[in-house]
Amino acid sequence: MKADPPLYAALADEIAALIAAGSLRPGDKLPSLRELRDRRGLSLSTVTEAFRQLEDRGLVEARPQSGFFVRLRQQPAHPPLPIEPAAVTVNRRLWEHLQLLKRSERRSFGYAVLSPELFPNALLQKQINEVIKRQPTILSEYGGPTGLPALRRQIARRSMDWGGQLGPDDIVVTAGGIEALNLALRAVTQAGDVVAVESPTYFGLLQLFEAMGLQALEIPSDPGEGVSLAALDLATRDGGVAACVLMPNFSNPTGSLMPDASKQKLVELLAQRGVPLIEDDIYGEFHAGRERPRPAKAFDRWGNVLYCASYTKLAAPGMRVGWIAPGRYQSRVEILKYINTFSTPALMQATLARFLECGSYDLHMRRLRRFCTEQLAHTAEALASYFPEGTRWTEARGGYLCWVELPAGCDTSLLLEQAIEEDITFAPGRLFTARDAYHNYLRLCCGEPWSAEMETALARLGELAARQLDRPPRRTRSAIPLGR
Repeated sequence: MKADPPLYAALADEIAALIAAGSLRPGDKLPSLRELRDRRGLSLSTVTEAFRQLEDRGLVEARPQSGFFVRLRQQPAHPPLPIEPAAVTVNRRLWEHLQLLKRSERRSFGYAVLSPELFPNALLQKQINEVIKRQPTILSEYGGPTGLPALRRQIARRSMDWGGQLGPDDIVVTAGGIEALNLALRAVTQAGDVVAVESPTYFGLLQLFEAMGLQALEIPSDPGEGVSLAALDLATRDGGVAACVLMPNFSNPTGSLMPDASKQKLVELLAQRGVPLIEDDIYGEFHAGRERPRPAKAFDRWGNVLYCASYTKLAAPGMRVGWIAPGRYQSRVEILKYINTFSTPALMQATLARFLECGSYDLHMRRLRRFCTEQLAHTAEALASYFPEGTRWTEARGGYLCWVELPAGCDTSLLLEQAIEEDITFAPGRLFTARDAYHNYLRLCCGEPWSAEMETALARLGELAARQLDRPPRRTRSAIPLGR
């Protein structure tokens, strides 16, 4: 049986997790040593050692006569981008990447997916059987283009949690989030149009652009707070932008979270200029704090936001159930859904409706959010311990992705070719742009349960990165305690 970690290590890990989750922000003052001693019933020496460990990890700093504060860590700095549209040609690049990943026998850090054992597989299988028992002809039914009423009612009811004012008739059920984005783009653009996106952005979206003949206008974004509204304002002044696609909540790949005030300004700006906003909120439910962040759709008074979401990453990837609330573009989206796939499998919809209604979904998500918060904390600790000096990364307040900037001189595409030989995977930065950029960036997925094997893989990846820079790897500490 594995021994529990020392009390000081457990306390240090707990505070580190709060910092990684954003519950404790850079510059926040921490409780005093004596205050923590009294709250937790620990010895002063135990608390002191915990803070010493946090100092060694670079997470907190002591200020004379003031106490301890969360250290101000610089976020990754993105290279400047020209504000002009570019043709998208990423499919070949992505295909080469996928072929490379096939050489690895484990999931590692490459795909933005969670481990299969984290989903309520047995419960969903039981509910599928119950649905078939109650509706024996459901496999012979199409379900209709807009989706089953029972599921749309559940989705509309839950939208109240984030300030949505949706009714069941405002929703169209889709085959996952990617079909929702596909329908939204087809509803408001045509081949040759310019579409504004944050940079870096999800490569699956760039694939859609290429397939539809759209041009990408990459707008600079802050790894902490999302797209630059000043740059977007400038880009949309001349009427040349047909639509805008953004992920305000925990974007892929950076994990950025746009403040509510910025979301409101974003919605108002685009509505005034008649530019439809396609909002991808696929990670909105993965918040580390108590409250779910509101999407931009919550501030939409004009029906100008086409809101896309999915239960694929939340409940069960194999169910492939997503949805879209298209606002004033409802009729276009319904027609396109009819033409595109006609309907989403009724059995999956009915099962998901039962799962949402019975309360099991909420319990599952509380566990999943806790897991993701811990994984991000472990990953941040490993980056601080094993990667070259000068490495920077986002401290996401939700989701399960970590965007990493390696020192100048690193090439993450070359790094992946080296790492794959040792069964270590990740997504190189150049996948997340239509331009020639982000060569020294990479995205890590934190969706696998933390283990000594995962830590060893990140330590080795740090060594390979240091080798590219022709410098010794960072001196490592003892293994990070796993669990509490």
